[in-house]
Amino acid sequence: MKEATTPSSAPNKTTRTITGIALALALTLLVQNASAVPIVNLGTASGFSILAGSQITDAGGSSTIVTGNVGLYPTTGAAIGLTAGQVQTGTIYQAETSGALLNGAQNDLTTAYNDAASRPVTVDFGVIDNQLGGLTLFPGVYRFGLAPTANLIGTLTLDANGDLNPVWIFQATSSLITAAGAPGTAGSSVALINGADACDVFWQVGSSATIGTYSNFVGSIMADQSIALQAYATLDGRALARIAAVTLDRNTITGADCSSETGGTNGGGGNTGGGQAVPDASSTLLLLSSGLLGLLALGRRSLSPA
Repeated sequence: MKEATTPSSAPNKTTRTITGIALALALTLLVQNASAVPIVNLGTASGFSILAGSQITDAGGSSTIVTGNVGLYPTTGAAIGLTAGQVQTGTIYQAETSGALLNGAQNDLTTAYNDAASRPVTVDFGVIDNQLGGLTLFPGVYRFGLAPTANLIGTLTLDANGDLNPVWIFQATSSLITAAGAPGTAGSSVALINGADACDVFWQVGSSATIGTYSNFVGSIMADQSIALQAYATLDGRALARIAAVTLDRNTITGADCSSETGGTNGGGGNTGGGQAVPDASSTLLLLSSGLLGLLALGRRSLSPA
């Protein structure tokens, strides 16, 4: 008579291994989803490439707004130093005829500004190490203070690093200043790599912003006071000044086209959202639970006696 044999423990060990791997994957994805930086919702302000409170000037008289609208409020349209021909695919809105629309956009800008200012900080560069040039930064919230010369000298690289919904928020506790360059040489620039997009970059500036000559800048600038684009600087994004002026000098502004983005509200010219949509935690958990059950069933079938 054959003695009864004890079933091997291998199936149990293998099943536990599969379960452990699946649970670890689920936890990782859920943590990544929960820790993602939410988009800054510009609301109706997202449709503007330039929005100012007191004045809009163009020293060189030849700046070009490639996409996006231009608005001034509460000051009247007489303080807008741009012509309709300079705004290629947008509209110039004046307080006299579009007061309600502009008031709403300014209110949405203030809401977005306060939201960005209150976000928990990923990295605080403090009041000493506040130089962004030469850095490569992954999505997150970055705070910096007043710089002796400029906050950005050289190139700042923003790397999405495979994030499906990358967002960068920069909190300038004082001014934002970028270094000046020369013809053919940008003294300061922002580079976007691995899926980074201008729609996902926000600069909350506690006072005023100055983008130096020949700079190549990216993102939505939300300044409490004024924004100055010096000669021949380019901006892929928005210049949004809550209280004071936006001053130009032979610049090119291409309003970030976020119409195909998700995660934000359409503001008459594009959404404020980041990249592809990421499922919420409950959807992710459901998806991973289904995958876990499938893995367990597969493991049992592969380990069952023939």
